[in-house]
Amino acid sequence: MKLHELKPAEGSKHTRKRLGRGIGSGTGKTAGKGHKGQNARSGGGVRLGFEGGQTPLFRRLPKRGFNNSIFATELAEVNVGKLNGFAAGTVVTPELLLEAKIIKNVRDGVKILGNGEITVGLTVQAKAFSKSAIEKIEAAGGKAEVI
Repeated sequence: MKLHELKPAEGSKHTRKRLGRGIGSGTGKTAGKGHKGQNARSGGGVRLGFEGGQTPLFRRLPKRGFNNSIFATELAEVNVGKLNGFAAGTVVTPELLLEAKIIKNVRDGVKILGNGEITVGLTVQAKAFSKSAIEKIEAAGGKAEVI
């Protein structure tokens, strides 16, 4: 067998259907798309689950399962690096953070996170602290108080 004698296996190659080529081809004129309507247009058709404007099945079925989002506590987060602006010995409360525009609103409380460095000794009062935040506040000579 030589290279020029190689052929694909019988039935493995199909000629592609050329749409819209005359009347005798069977796919001329409307190219198998019927007459007019949404599906005959370019880019036509409907999204997955669309039922012609009727409320789709996935919206008719009831929601199932538990969703904690309405009960979850939402905490405003502050990194220790942002607390350097306060004078040494200051008692930093959520209200003070709100006043200083470090947080926009208190929500369900404030959590202090350990990103950044703190050089000032402060007494920080918040609802929650990360371990690294407590270590950094105490290393700077301050205190972390859970309220």
